[in-house]
Amino acid sequence: MKPSAGIRVFVDGNNVMGSRPDGWWRDRGAVARRLVAELEPLARRLGGKWMVVFDGCPPPGKAAGPATAVSVEYALHRGADAADDHIFALIAALPEQSDVLVYTSDRRLRERVAALGVHVKGAGALWELATTA
Repeated sequence: MKPSAGIRVFVDGNNVMGSRPDGWWRDRGAVARRLVAELEPLARRLGGKWMVVFDGCPPPGKAAGPATAVSVEYALHRGADAADDHIFALIAALPEQSDVLVYTSDRRLRERVAALGVHVKGAGALWELATTA
């Protein structure tokens, strides 16, 4: 499955950020904004409804920038797998999961959403798509 109109795309923000060793740990807020900015043109070009979910609380100010094609949410609770739990809950609440694509390399999240019938691709596939689409 490839993102297109009518597809819901969920991005495990911290997992995707962590897949590139570019110093993301020094300024997570800036890297989160950069990730969303990089996904914006991709989401506009391919269509679909895109959401990036991050762990933790939003940084001060506008959390991830002025996204329009990509919505941004933060986990509802703290701790390990907080964003994963939030992504799973959002997807489980949908009336239909067969039109959902999740980008994550987290094994546990992959298993959980795949059990719902969701299509899953790794963080590398998202970066590849971003550079080739």
